[in-house]
Amino acid sequence: MTNGRLTIVAIAVLGIGASAFAREQSGASARAAASAPLGIGRAATPDEIRKLDIDVRPDGRGLPAGKGTAREGAAIYAQKCASCHGRNGEGATFDRLVATDSGKNFDFAMNAKLPRAVGNYWPYATTLYDYTYRAMPFLQPGTLTPDETYAVVAYILSLNKVIAEDAVMDQASLPQVKMPARDRFVIDNRRGGKVVK
Repeated sequence: MTNGRLTIVAIAVLGIGASAFAREQSGASARAAASAPLGIGRAATPDEIRKLDIDVRPDGRGLPAGKGTAREGAAIYAQKCASCHGRNGEGATFDRLVATDSGKNFDFAMNAKLPRAVGNYWPYATTLYDYTYRAMPFLQPGTLTPDETYAVVAYILSLNKVIAEDAVMDQASLPQVKMPARDRFVIDNRRGGKVVK
């Protein structure tokens, strides 16, 4: 009887040990598989990456070659933007683009009736280019050429009385445009401490 119990205990211990070993091996295999390629797809080529690397920063880094004026932008806007944003940027099925009143003290938090638009709320003309080039027109994003985008941005800026109608927007001039709301926003330059996302 004692030998039988010892045999059962020995078998149980061996089984537990084997099970732990199998779990450890399985975990090692899973870690190895997670760090290895999945065997699908391929690495992107430098040309493919270049085509997707189109972000434009507030300081203008990333702006492509090209140029445009408000006059040129008016025709493009009428054809590709007005149905969503209104004939004069007043808003239609999508957001209003033209507004200049921001209240006495940038009163958006206190006055829900103040519309947020390019002329009174957008901090950088360069990021207006970025968003327009990347995401507009809504049903055909990314189809505007750099020249068309500069022209549409110039038109929207002129409607908001930020630039003159005859101003030429390009890599050099667009970063120089000071938006009315620029000083109302600050760059988060905190370092250290707990990261909150």
